[in-house]
Amino acid sequence: MQSKFRTLLAALAVAASFALPAFAATPVNVNKADAATIAKSLDGIGQSTAQAIVAWRQAHGPFKRVEDLAQVKGIGKGTLERNHDAIRFSGDLPPPKAAPTKSVHHKVKTAAKG
Repeated sequence: MQSKFRTLLAALAVAASFALPAFAATPVNVNKADAATIAKSLDGIGQSTAQAIVAWRQAHGPFKRVEDLAQVKGIGKGTLERNHDAIRFSGDLPPPKAAPTKSVHHKVKTAAKG
């Protein structure tokens, strides 16, 4: 009986982990934000790595591409992939994605000939 209870408990734990919302990075301008804001906004970036981002920016100038952040110690490919959509280089948000166009097909009624 105890084995069934443990199995049920494990299944519930797994189900609950899928139900929890995943952490979503918040858009942040890595060329202007302070370390605390960067750490709070990006997934997998703690205070020390955020401070390293600010220090690198001060020493080398603004970042131009997401891949430039890989030059900062502690930032790997996975971190960049997780945060790609939230990393900004200016205050502007990217333009909204265009909605797909729908093709319109009209049925033509023909008069029945009799």
